[in-house]
Amino acid sequence: MIRSIARCLALCLALAALPAEAQRAKDAFGAVRAGSQQPAEPFGGYSRGCAAGLVPLTETGPSWQAVRLSRNRNWGHPELVDVVEKVARHMDRIGWGGIYVGDMSQPRGGPMTSGHASHQIGLDADIWLYPAKDMTLSQRARENLSAISMRRSNGAYTNANWTRGQHELVKRAAQDPRTARIFIFPGAKVRMCADETGDRAWLRKVRPWWGHHYHMHVRISCPRGAGGCENQAPPPPGDGCAEAVQWVNNILNPPPPDPNAPPSAPRRDLEVADLPAQCSSVLSSR
Repeated sequence: MIRSIARCLALCLALAALPAEAQRAKDAFGAVRAGSQQPAEPFGGYSRGCAAGLVPLTETGPSWQAVRLSRNRNWGHPELVDVVEKVARHMDRIGWGGIYVGDMSQPRGGPMTSGHASHQIGLDADIWLYPAKDMTLSQRARENLSAISMRRSNGAYTNANWTRGQHELVKRAAQDPRTARIFIFPGAKVRMCADETGDRAWLRKVRPWWGHHYHMHVRISCPRGAGGCENQAPPPPGDGCAEAVQWVNNILNPPPPDPNAPPSAPRRDLEVADLPAQCSSVLSSR
């Protein structure tokens, strides 16, 4: 404990010695332990921004458990927190027992010290694809609890852990009008496309993406009136099922690499100056 405090103090002193704009954004935002006392507002885009006035998802609710609390990433815009809680209550009502909630955002958003490029403006949440069996977990148990994979064949198909419950979890989150997208592994999207017999409009929001076989990534749209927030372009028209099948085909029969493709440029760490101008004020606010 003493060593952890000393490391935190050393980091804070090092950051204080730098001009705010020259600080690595992930260090500056990762060192802040609480949200700003400002009206809730996201600034910038999901992968380059910050957020004022974020609030924490309660660690233990009647139908949810926030996990990995040591990361201090259970913060979100009040609209996101409301979406998560409504999904949890729905799953409890249909007999699933509730949900485990992983990373949302840091207290003031911004780039994270590890793990995500997005989740920067308080509008993203990772919800585990496994029902919450114990709603009284200790902090230690929340750190050590293992998520359970739902995929096989590298994400081309769902495995035996996938049930109608996972389908209903994704569907309920997608049906919230505030939800912009849900990212999940391709095999799950194809499975839901095959199994859904009712209204299919919600499937448009469910987008295949690499990984995301332990959890679904829920992203909501910029709240009304948030003029400094940048929405992602809407998904293409239609239910997206044909595109998901193509993802699966590419997993099972990978296309040859393009010999003329340029090499990926190395990604540099963002500095505070790279973020929207409001982010300096968010950092310095009480």
